[in-house]
Amino acid sequence: MTDFGKLPGGLVPALLTAEEQDVVWFLGSLVRIRLGGDATGGQLAVVEHENERGFGTPVHTHHAADETFFVLDGELRVEVDGQISTAGAGSVAFLPRGLSHSILITSPQARYLTLHNPAGFEEFTRAVGTPRADMPPPDLQALKAIAAGYDIDIIGPPPRL
Repeated sequence: MTDFGKLPGGLVPALLTAEEQDVVWFLGSLVRIRLGGDATGGQLAVVEHENERGFGTPVHTHHAADETFFVLDGELRVEVDGQISTAGAGSVAFLPRGLSHSILITSPQARYLTLHNPAGFEEFTRAVGTPRADMPPPDLQALKAIAAGYDIDIIGPPPRL
């Protein structure tokens, strides 16, 4: 994280490179914690989500934080307190704390940001999710056996950097 020095009020500007951002598998989605409360004095978290058609969140309520959705690509069905709306690329939805809500991806794929004020959701994401680096590689023998049934030969493991 780049250190810009301390500003009046105790907050410190933050710049995190992609390599410094945590990436986890969270409820079946690839999630990038772009900015967490540790970098914002607990004021804000920015999380990027990526998944495919049919993925949805459980209906839930944030009691201590507001949540804003910004759709980067694709389309979401957003349900808030029983009202359903569609949010396509470029759409923004602000959901004040205390409202029950869920989303469902209706396009083939979608990418969206969630902003959480105050921060804290990113810690829940880390607690529930699995770090992408900790995901085990595929079982090559099982993959070969399944692939053979589809007339595909698996020759060896994927290349590594």
